[in-house]
Amino acid sequence: MNVPKKCRYCDKTPLTKDEIGLNKKLFESEVKKGLYMCLACMANYLECSEDDLREKIEEFKREGCKLFS
Repeated sequence: MNVPKKCRYCDKTPLTKDEIGLNKKLFESEVKKGLYMCLACMANYLECSEDDLREKIEEFKREGCKLFS
């Protein structure tokens, strides 16, 4: 059974497929430890906006990244 992923900082559950994909793309070593961030906490951590991250997700999708299919 798949356990829903949750944010390590704010406990948001469940994370979306795109949030999980972006975690895998940007924070592979943390994901291997089972640690994920929601989009809001990731934006805070990376000092950017959630819209910046959404744009990056769309860019990865256009490039055909399998983490976002």
